[in-house]
Amino acid sequence: MAKSTVEDIEVKGKRTLLRVDFNVPLDKDTGAITDDSRIRAALPTITYLMEHGARVILCSHLGRPKGKVVEDLRMAPIASRLSELIGLPVGTTGDCIGEEVDKKARDLEDGEILMLENLRFHPEEEANDADFAKKLAELADLYVNDAFGTAHRAHASTVGVARHLPAVAGFLMARELEVMGRLLHEPERPFACLMGGAKVSDKIGLLQSMLTRGDMVLIGGGMAATFLKAQGYEVGRSLVEEDRLSLAGELLRKAEAQQVAIWLPIDAVVAEEIKAGAPTRVVPITGVPSHGQIVDIGPDSVELFQSKLAGCRTVMWNGPMGINEIPEFARGTRSLVSFLAATEATTVIGGGSSAEGVHDMGLTDRMTHVSTGGGASLRFLEGAVLPGVDVLLDKE
Repeated sequence: MAKSTVEDIEVKGKRTLLRVDFNVPLDKDTGAITDDSRIRAALPTITYLMEHGARVILCSHLGRPKGKVVEDLRMAPIASRLSELIGLPVGTTGDCIGEEVDKKARDLEDGEILMLENLRFHPEEEANDADFAKKLAELADLYVNDAFGTAHRAHASTVGVARHLPAVAGFLMARELEVMGRLLHEPERPFACLMGGAKVSDKIGLLQSMLTRGDMVLIGGGMAATFLKAQGYEVGRSLVEEDRLSLAGELLRKAEAQQVAIWLPIDAVVAEEIKAGAPTRVVPITGVPSHGQIVDIGPDSVELFQSKLAGCRTVMWNGPMGINEIPEFARGTRSLVSFLAATEATTVIGGGSSAEGVHDMGLTDRMTHVSTGGGASLRFLEGAVLPGVDVLLDKE
């Protein structure tokens, strides 16, 4: 069922606790924000609330402080960047609960904005501690969740708070649920799932889901080696999950029984070392040397995948086709991303490294939707109920 959004409630004069996902990447040397796309993604909800007279209290986590105060992970630089983007001051606090926070929240005027300190400085956040959630809830009159990227986590700020306050979705959350929900229930067909990444084990649920919902699945990345070996191919020293070989074979048989086409690479880029500048060569998938490792799909595989995707009306992509951290091993991924950006099909990009790759190529605006949630999008497309979504008020 559709969830209520900020447009369904009266926000004027209400202290509104807005959960955002401002877990942005930071330069390890300078601490500067290297990609502010998550901040920008929340701007529609933030500006709507401010323009409609809400008293906005932002809360987010940043990094993995493991329940302790880490100076390099304070929210002040994030608040500063947000202030630049909206052209208005953004207040900050020294903590996310306590007397100072209570006072600053009470003193907010209509249309003003306050950012709480990193939620994960408290171990109670990830533990979904009831008292901690109640203290957060006492800061506000309403709760809005716009952090799809954390919706698969049952934390105090995603689930616990919603048990104390009227809880609705922000615009980003609503958009994610709408687009992802359409993939699950009513995609325009043919519907293809392009999957990569290192491990089959990371994508088992998604694979099983797409075999019941998609028309074809195209597999690259490190996980392709496990499927290739399950078919009897030599894959050299490529990463193979030996304990998943039987599962890979089972998935291939299931796909055939359900008449869902699975396409695997027909050639590969191989190298003897996983490092920048390492010599590479392209070989047919039947010719992977015993001392080599598959580091990317080859040009014939790119052409094959593009020919199959060309006839599709909907494409969902999650995971790189090669080792994207090394430019020489990222050509397959980049070729397919460029192809998807030029197609007229509905293109939905999973979060995490997939979203980062599209952003780095400057092609975010050329895709139908680039998800802000890696793990959350995976879980949602597996058909799982996300706890941070489940607690929000239903539309009807």
